[in-house]
Amino acid sequence: MPDGPTAGSVPGRPAPGRPVTGWPAPEHPAPDLVTFGEVLIDFVPTVTGVSLLDAPAFVKAAGGATANVAVGASRLGVSAGFMSKVGDDAFGRFLESELRESGVDTRALLFTTEARTSLAFVSLRADGEREFIFYRERDKDMLLDFLPEEVDTGYVTSARFFHFGSISLVAEPSRSATRVAVSAAQEAGLTVSYDPNLRLNVWPGAEEAREGLLLGWRQAGIVKASEEDMAFLTGGSVDLDAAVARLWHPGLRLLVVTLGGRGCRYYTPGFRGEVAGFEVIAVDTTGAGDGFMAGLLSGLIKQPDAAGDEARLREICRYANAVGALTTTERGAIPALPTAVQVEALLGG
Repeated sequence: MPDGPTAGSVPGRPAPGRPVTGWPAPEHPAPDLVTFGEVLIDFVPTVTGVSLLDAPAFVKAAGGATANVAVGASRLGVSAGFMSKVGDDAFGRFLESELRESGVDTRALLFTTEARTSLAFVSLRADGEREFIFYRERDKDMLLDFLPEEVDTGYVTSARFFHFGSISLVAEPSRSATRVAVSAAQEAGLTVSYDPNLRLNVWPGAEEAREGLLLGWRQAGIVKASEEDMAFLTGGSVDLDAAVARLWHPGLRLLVVTLGGRGCRYYTPGFRGEVAGFEVIAVDTTGAGDGFMAGLLSGLIKQPDAAGDEARLREICRYANAVGALTTTERGAIPALPTAVQVEALLGG
């Protein structure tokens, strides 16, 4: 860590645009999980089942796929750190506060005065389809121009697991920054996980999106994808097993495909299977997949060799299904992510 705060900095957090250095620090134990990617403000309708056009009002909530995973894992008892960049504005400070209150290590969260924090308006329509409108000052990159030289590889490699998503791969320079972070994690022997998390409207076009999602896919040993992701990546394939066979690569040791309320399917080099979901009263599905990912990673972090043991993997998938289900019972992503006590109550109920 630097000897003292630099100009424009606030004690306890990095100066705008400055990466954290000197990891791990004795007074700050290294997290088990580091996630890298977007954090933003989700504006969610105050009523369910309406389009953005018809929404009467919106509620502010912290969100962003990889931030959701960090918060979700922290609430499930896993030490988690988060790397990203936000605007040095009221929304950015709100996001930092929300992450810290959820127990996430935010010392690698950077602030910039060159752009404002990203905003997204999200709704779940009556037909079950989700709508997204993203607001950024300049381009569609949700990481506010995270630079490769701002990646603190020491912070990355202090962890055991590293997780990233596809949004940071949309455009430069955050695409190169993501690759620097992933390479550091791989070289240090960390378990690397990835969620393609298709958001077609933030990409220049469908082909660019497919190439970008596959770029991240090929770097990960653990992948969580939705049925929609799988269909998009394989050109609309309706045969899930065939789609998995097409997308499998030698470095992949676990692929889990979420099936919405029906549960999930898991694939490893040695076995495959399906685990049923949970019936809940869904209010807002925003962040449900990220909650599932948090549940999956928390189980694998606590039992690192469980991916090779089908009985234990099934229990972890069941736990992840419960986390994802509970996330749909409240509005917003981060506000809805459950604690370990809530998950255990659902599993036991």
